[in-house]
Amino acid sequence: MLKLIKFKRKISFLGVISILLFSCSGGNDDIDPIDTSTPSNLSLTANIVGATTTNPNGDGSGTVIFNFSADNATSYKINFGNGEVIETSSNSHSYTYSGGGITVYDVLISAYKADKFITKNITLTIKVNTGLIFSDEFDSPGSPNTSKWTYDIGAGGWGNNESQYYTKRTDNVVIANGILTITAKKESYEGAQYTSTRLKTQGKFDFTYGKVEVRAKLPKGGGTWPAIWMLGSSINTVGWPACGEVDIMEHVGNNQGKVQSAIHTPSSYGGTINHGAQTLDDVSTAFHVYAVEWTADKMTFSVDGVPHYTYNPSPKNSNTWPFNDDQFLILNVAMGGGFGGAIDPNFVSSTMEIDYVRVYQ
Repeated sequence: MLKLIKFKRKISFLGVISILLFSCSGGNDDIDPIDTSTPSNLSLTANIVGATTTNPNGDGSGTVIFNFSADNATSYKINFGNGEVIETSSNSHSYTYSGGGITVYDVLISAYKADKFITKNITLTIKVNTGLIFSDEFDSPGSPNTSKWTYDIGAGGWGNNESQYYTKRTDNVVIANGILTITAKKESYEGAQYTSTRLKTQGKFDFTYGKVEVRAKLPKGGGTWPAIWMLGSSINTVGWPACGEVDIMEHVGNNQGKVQSAIHTPSSYGGTINHGAQTLDDVSTAFHVYAVEWTADKMTFSVDGVPHYTYNPSPKNSNTWPFNDDQFLILNVAMGGGFGGAIDPNFVSSTMEIDYVRVYQ
């Protein structure tokens, strides 16, 4: 009997030891597993459309392309800093800010998995232009858009004694890689010794008051005469200069680097006294924004936002200010003529490259 009691106690003891050993063998259950329920490694980048070293806040369109990602995330929420919030399951989103001027936005993005989330923020300074009424970004390769542009075809330069024949051939005007190129060439064509192109919006688009911006790189070479300008839409009824002419930018290769703006009216035309200029070293190697801001009172001309001439006559009448009516746009490269001067005998070809044309109101 005593031996039986000892045997039972031995079994009980062994059972306790077995339970303890079993508990120890399951010790890995006490180590917390890797938490895959919360997102991690959230990244966020923002590309402001049109941002460059000279326009760090963008091209004025207000468009920003956001790219973001996070481990374990199934959705994202973006607060654009202006009160608007969106949710998405993709890793990118294009957003266009509205309003006007240059504004700072604090953008916050959250990466979610169920009710777990992490956040990241970025501060953006964005330029938004108001009232874009006409633009050509030259994104479609080939010939210029016929709904926006037409041509002057022919020789002589309409009174300027120019040496080129204006065509609409792709040899002289073409769009490629987002750039409109107007090429002046030395070649015998229709009795002229040079060819080029003169584009205009006449009959397609005209306007009264606003701001014109043209981002361009200019040709070089003696005798080249590129121009970005406007004519009154009434030219076919009242003639020139009664219709008014606004030369936003003119440059001559015989005076490399000097960009001029001028006004032609019945009070002063041809060799007008109403003009101003500034000189830049790189007009033929770099793009610049040539602009005019036209109001009911005055016109202010600038390059890259730096003004060089303001036309504000007093009194304002039909002789000094025929600028209360519509004007249309013209882009061209002339050769020689009264302003372009002598053509370099070694000239072969040169181009004016235009990144965009924009009109705001």
